[in-house]
Amino acid sequence: MARYTGPRCRLCRTENKRLFLKGDKCKSDKCPINRKRMAPGKDPKARQKKQSEYAVQLREKQKLKRSYGLMEKQFRLTFEEAQRMAGKTGENLFALLERRLDNVVYRLRFASSRAQARQIVTHGHVLVNGKRVNIPSYIIKPGDTISVHQKYKTNKPLLGALSESSRSAVMPWLSLDVDNMEGKFNIVPMRQDIVDMADIREQLVVELYSK
Repeated sequence: MARYTGPRCRLCRTENKRLFLKGDKCKSDKCPINRKRMAPGKDPKARQKKQSEYAVQLREKQKLKRSYGLMEKQFRLTFEEAQRMAGKTGENLFALLERRLDNVVYRLRFASSRAQARQIVTHGHVLVNGKRVNIPSYIIKPGDTISVHQKYKTNKPLLGALSESSRSAVMPWLSLDVDNMEGKFNIVPMRQDIVDMADIREQLVVELYSK
């Protein structure tokens, strides 16, 4: 599966938003958003002019897609699945993105970024209900238990990421047992519960793909 291998801070500068793609660096003074660096490109000031309706919708889609670390094909397939589900497409889209295994691993503080979580999953360090799963896009169901493989429990990046849970709790739809390095996905989150994505206007993404 294709993945983005370029500079991640460039993506944050493009969207003028902290996407938390590089873990601890995003929370430090080294973050380019904190340093107010300009957007990449030859003439970034030209992009500050009034945008067309399509441009606004596109930027909203790019922010959401890049926040969860998906390429265009992966994101489009997820959107189409959300369309087939009952209810509002935008809310279904967020629910599917939050249920991805790599995202759940990140939310449980087993990794400091979604990119790191994806790597942990593909390397086979994550168990779902006691069975090894190495597919980042695997959809977690309510009641599923996510744990770290025994051989990975002494990994320094994992221990560093878990220390963050002592300073800030995991999302309300999850529960975490830090001592056993095990978490549980209790319920599919509602749109209003995903507070770190509150500024994303998912309706614009729906309108973009509905054209």
